[in-house]
Amino acid sequence: MSTPATTASGSRNRLALASLGLGAFVIGTAELVIVGVLELIADDLGVSVSTAGLLVTAYALGVSLGGPVVTAATIRMSRRSLLWLAMTVFIAGNLVAVFAGVFGLLVAARVLCGAIHGLFLGAATAVGTGLVAPEHRGQAVGLVFGGISVSTVVGVPLGTLLGQNLGWEATFAGVAVLGVLALAAMMAFVPSVVHGSGSGGLAAQARHAFHPRVLAMLASGVLLMGAQFIAFTYLAPFLEDVTGVSSGAVSAFLLIFGVFSAIGTIAGGRFADINASATLFIGNVVLIVALAGLYFFRGNPVLVAIALAGWGIVGFGVTPAYQLRVISLAGEGGDLAATLGASATNVGVALGAAVGGWALDTFEVRNVPLTALIAAVIALPAVFGTRFLKAPSTSSEVAASGAPRKAPVTATG
Repeated sequence: MSTPATTASGSRNRLALASLGLGAFVIGTAELVIVGVLELIADDLGVSVSTAGLLVTAYALGVSLGGPVVTAATIRMSRRSLLWLAMTVFIAGNLVAVFAGVFGLLVAARVLCGAIHGLFLGAATAVGTGLVAPEHRGQAVGLVFGGISVSTVVGVPLGTLLGQNLGWEATFAGVAVLGVLALAAMMAFVPSVVHGSGSGGLAAQARHAFHPRVLAMLASGVLLMGAQFIAFTYLAPFLEDVTGVSSGAVSAFLLIFGVFSAIGTIAGGRFADINASATLFIGNVVLIVALAGLYFFRGNPVLVAIALAGWGIVGFGVTPAYQLRVISLAGEGGDLAATLGASATNVGVALGAAVGGWALDTFEVRNVPLTALIAAVIALPAVFGTRFLKAPSTSSEVAASGAPRKAPVTATG
């Protein structure tokens, strides 16, 4: 029977997780909304659209390379202070974008925000998993990363609408305002915590975070995410030119994908708590089925919508299980490894987009999903193999479930 004290503690933890989810929502919106205002930026700053596309690359490089570097530099900071610092710098980066005026400064702002993206998600994962019992850590990760999924449904469309009506600067200003709200929520509700997903200095963290078992897990994440972004990068032209969906209706199909992605991320956290390795493998299998449906039923809008829903459920639904396994396998290097997970997925995004572009030029847009399907099939044995990777723990149960070896983080304030 719960006592008033435990009920109050549970309520505070839920508010803390909600605050972290709001922060992830802001981060996710900033990352993806650039696509909706790319042409506006190109016209205003006098560059080509392809040159403006470097803003997407700059952000991805910031996440992939800058995230681990910044995390390494701040490894001994308290996680709560790090969250505050990360969001403050993120707000400043978006304000720089508002007043940039020149393309080079805008690129620099995107690199900075990308680096903070990786830092924030790593710290938020470390704090979130520590606020709950070990058996609920997957759900905590799902709630944090659910903020990013929701940003694709709500934040990106609203940010794009804002930019189209008030100018692209208003989009970044809106992100900055949301960042202030997220910072206030985290300052109010996220408690001071003791490290639970990692310990020690940079050398100790790196020794565990770059262990071969962790690198193998990260490689599987690159394959799994890369397979998806081969198709996702060119999903809009596929829907228009192959499925026959009008340009105005494409957003409805993307909304289906976004809604089911948000649902899948939350549900994926629960399944990760049951068995993270099995969740990853089953998610990969469902992804193969969904991509096969997208390709073989490409001329039927209803069946394509169903395939997108299935893809959405597992596409981001595997993220909590993946992140949980990365942290688990890193043991004492969990704080640094949490950032490496975000870096690896962004490498997958970049590689997937590149392979998708090659498939588009070589085989036409109708065969891009087939290329993604082949990549997902190639990823399957690698994902299956990761289930045999053992976390640095004497407990076989912990290793199988993907839960970190140490006790949960406890609030100290």
